[in-house]
Amino acid sequence: MTPDEFRARGHELIDWIADFRRRVYAGEYPALAQVPHGRLRAQLPASPPQAGESFDAIVRDLDAHIVPASSHFLHPSYFAYFPCNSLLASVLGDCLSTGLAQLGLNWASSPALTELEELTTDWFRQMLGLSDAWSGVIQDTASSASLVALLCARERATGHSAERGGLQAEASPVIVYSSVENHSSIEKAALLAGFGRDNLRLIPVDRDDHALRLDALQAAIERDLANGAAPGALVATIGTTGTTAIDPLAGMAKIARRYGIWLHVDAAMGGSAMILPECRGLWQGVEAADSLVINPHKWLGAAFDCTTYFVRDPRELVSVMSTNPSYLRTGADGEAKSLRDWGIPLGRRFRALKLWFLIREQGVAGLQARLRRDLANAQWLKEQVDAAPGWKRLAPVPLQTVCVRHEPAGLEAEALDRHTLGWCSRINASGKAWLTPALLNGRWMVRVSIGAEATERRHVQALWDLMRREAESVNQNI
Repeated sequence: MTPDEFRARGHELIDWIADFRRRVYAGEYPALAQVPHGRLRAQLPASPPQAGESFDAIVRDLDAHIVPASSHFLHPSYFAYFPCNSLLASVLGDCLSTGLAQLGLNWASSPALTELEELTTDWFRQMLGLSDAWSGVIQDTASSASLVALLCARERATGHSAERGGLQAEASPVIVYSSVENHSSIEKAALLAGFGRDNLRLIPVDRDDHALRLDALQAAIERDLANGAAPGALVATIGTTGTTAIDPLAGMAKIARRYGIWLHVDAAMGGSAMILPECRGLWQGVEAADSLVINPHKWLGAAFDCTTYFVRDPRELVSVMSTNPSYLRTGADGEAKSLRDWGIPLGRRFRALKLWFLIREQGVAGLQARLRRDLANAQWLKEQVDAAPGWKRLAPVPLQTVCVRHEPAGLEAEALDRHTLGWCSRINASGKAWLTPALLNGRWMVRVSIGAEATERRHVQALWDLMRREAESVNQNI
C-alpha cells in the first residue's frame, strides 16, 4: 500500500469508524455479543490468502463478521466490569502513534517519545493533585505495573537478592499483604515475582464497606514476624473490582512505615476520580506510598492500553529494571531518562500521544464534568435501590458502581443465587444492557458500573426499569 493508497483507504476507514461509533452510541447494536462460540472462526478462511486481497473485501468482512461478534464497551447501556472508554481524540492519538512508527529504546531512539511521556505523565500528576515528589511512566496495563511494584518491593526487602541467589537463597520468606477483595492481578504478580502462594496474605475486610481491616493486617504482620518471616509488600486498593471499596490508605501507610514495608497503591479504577478535588479524601495518605498505578484507559477515556505508574523514588525502580547493553549506549546516558529502565519491556510504543491528545482535546474541565455526571448517576441509582421494596444495596457507593440484589421473601440462599444469576443473564441475553454478576461474601450479586462515554441519566433509568421488570416478574411466579 503506497502513501497515496493509504490516504484514500484511511479516509474510508475513518468514515467507517465514525459511522460505527454513531451506531454504537445510538444503541443500534446489542451491548453484549449475541453469537455462539466458534461462529466467527467458522465464517472466515482457515488458511491465509496466498495473494493480497482488496481493501473493500476486508471492510466487507468487518461489517459481516467482526462487528456481530463484538461486544460494545462503548454502548450507552454498558454497565459491566468497569468503564473502558476510548474517546475519539485518544483514538486519533493512538492512530498517530502507529503512523509515526516510533520505538522507544532510549532517549536517542526517539526524543519525542521520551519527553512527551515525561510531560504528559507530569500533567496527569498535577491533575490528580499529587506532589512533585512523584515521577511517572506509562505501562501497558495495571497488571504489568503491579508486577513491577512487587519486584521492587522484593528487592528492597531482600537487599537486592537478585544480585545474589534470589529469593530461594533467602533465610526468611518475604510476605505480601493485600485485601481479600483485591484485583486478581495482585495475586498473579506475587506469584510471578517469586513470592509463592504460601507467602501471600489476603487480609479480611469489613463486612459493611468491604475495605481492608487494619486490625487484621496488624495481627497478620505480627504473626509473620513471630514466625521469622519478613514483611515485604503491602497493596492498598482504591476502588476494588467487586464493590469499588476504598481501603484505609492512611492507616495502611502508618503500618507500612512502622515495619518498613513497600506500600503499593492499586488505584487502577478509582484513581481517575482524583482529578476531582472533592474525591481526593478517598486516598488520604497516598503521599506516603512508594508506588501508585492508575488506568487512564478505564474511566478517564484514554484508548487501551494506557496505564500510568508513579513512583516516589525512581532510583529504586531503575536499580531493579535497568539494562545497559553496549548497542544502546549513547552520549545522552546519565542525562536523559531511559524509559527501558522504568518497566519490563526493552522497547515501548508512543503511548503518550493518546493521553496527550485526550487531555488537550477535552481539557481538565471537560474530563471532570463527565466523571461528575457518572458519580451523580450512580447516586441516583443508589437512591432508587434503597427506596425499592425487595431490593438491597450491598455496598457503599464511593465511586460509580452500585452493587445490588433482588431478594424475594422466602428464598433460601441457593435459590436466591439462581434468581440473581437468572435475571442478570436474561438482561444480557436481551442485548438491551450488559451487567456483570460477582460473588460477595459467598453469595451472588449484580454490579452496575456506570461510566461509558455515551451513558446519560435516561440510560440508567431505562436499566433500572429493565432490572425491575426482569427480577420482579419472576418473583410473581415464585
